[in-house]
Amino acid sequence: MLERALQTIVAADLQRKMVFLSGPRQSGKTTLAESLLQLEHGKSWEPHYLNWDDDDHRTRILKREFPSAGGLIVFDELHKFSRWRNYLKGLYDTQKRRRKILVTGSGRLDYYRRGGDSLQGRYHHLRLYPFSFKEVSASIDDLLRLGPFPEPLTDGTERFARRWSREYRTRLIREDLAALERVIELGTLEQLMIRLPDLVGSPLSVNALREDLQVAHQTVVRWLDMLERMFAFFRVLPFGHPRIKAVKKETKHYLYDWTTVPEPGARFENLIGFHLLKHCHYVEDVEGIDCELRFARDIEGREVDFIVTANRKASVAVECKLSDRRASPELRYLKARVPGLEAVQVIAAKGIDFRDGDGVRICSAEAFLSELAI
Repeated sequence: MLERALQTIVAADLQRKMVFLSGPRQSGKTTLAESLLQLEHGKSWEPHYLNWDDDDHRTRILKREFPSAGGLIVFDELHKFSRWRNYLKGLYDTQKRRRKILVTGSGRLDYYRRGGDSLQGRYHHLRLYPFSFKEVSASIDDLLRLGPFPEPLTDGTERFARRWSREYRTRLIREDLAALERVIELGTLEQLMIRLPDLVGSPLSVNALREDLQVAHQTVVRWLDMLERMFAFFRVLPFGHPRIKAVKKETKHYLYDWTTVPEPGARFENLIGFHLLKHCHYVEDVEGIDCELRFARDIEGREVDFIVTANRKASVAVECKLSDRRASPELRYLKARVPGLEAVQVIAAKGIDFRDGDGVRICSAEAFLSELAI
C-alpha cells in the first residue's frame, strides 16, 4: 500500500533531519511510527516511543530520560507541551549525530509554534491522512459507506462506522481540542461540528452559523479555525483567473470523515475532494511542488467543484456527479476559458472512461482516483 511508500519517505528523511508527521487522529501515524521503531530497535522498541498524553512518558520527556542507545526516538502528541519547539531544538542540536527524531501529532504541527526559537531548517513536515482508494481493497461504495479511517473500514459495517464517528467527534473535542485551545462552551462547539456535515459543498456562511448557534461572529470564526487545525474538516478556497469573474471571499468545506454527510451527492463530492487534497499535499510534501486544491465559481453563479493548481497554475478541473454522463455546462465553460486546462467529470458509476466532443473526460471515480499520486 502507498502508506508503505510514505513510510519509506519518512525513513529516508530521518537520515537528514527531524520529521514532523501530522494528520487526523486515528489515521495511522502511531502504527507507522511503531513500524519504523521495530525495524530499527526490534522487540525492544517500546522505550523509544514517548507519548505526551501518558503520565509516565511525560515525566521521562521532561527529565530527558531516554534509552542510552542512539537511533530513532518517537515523540507522540508533543505539541501539547507549550515549549515543545524549544525542547526539540535543544535535543536536535545536541544529539542529532546519534539520534533520529520523529514527532507525530493529531494537530497542525506547522501551526503550533509556541515557545520561542524557530526550528526552520531542522525538520521535514509530512501529512499522513486516512486511507485512499489506491491504498485499500475497498470499493468506492465501501468508502462512501464506511469512510477512509482504518477501524471502520476493517470492521466493514455501517453500524460500527456510525458509532465510531460519534465517539471520534467526542474525543476530538473533549480530549484533543480541549488540551490545546481555550474553549469554555464545548457543548456549543460540538453543535457546530454536528452542523457542518449538512453544509458540505455549499458556501460556508459564518453569519448563518452564528445565528444557528447564537454566538458572536468572531467566536464562530475562531472555532472553525480550531477545528480545521485539529483536522476535523478542511476548507477549499476559490480559484481566481483573469478570464473568469470569480468570487473571492466564499469558501467551501469538506470532512475527513464524510460518513456523517447525509446527502449522497455531497458525500460523493466530499470523497473526491478528500482524495484531491491528499494528492496535493503529497505532491507538496514529497516532491516540493506548490500544489493547491481550489474550486471555481464566478459572479454569475457558474461553479465547478474542484480545481487543482500546480505552481499557481490551474492544471485540472474536476466536476463530481453521481451518474450524469453529459459534461456539465459549467465545466465546458471553464475549459473554454482557461487555456490548457484538463477537464474531468467524475461519476460514481463503474467502467466509464471516454472524452466527449469538447475534449471533456467523463470517467468513473475508480479510474480517476487510481491515477492520483496517493
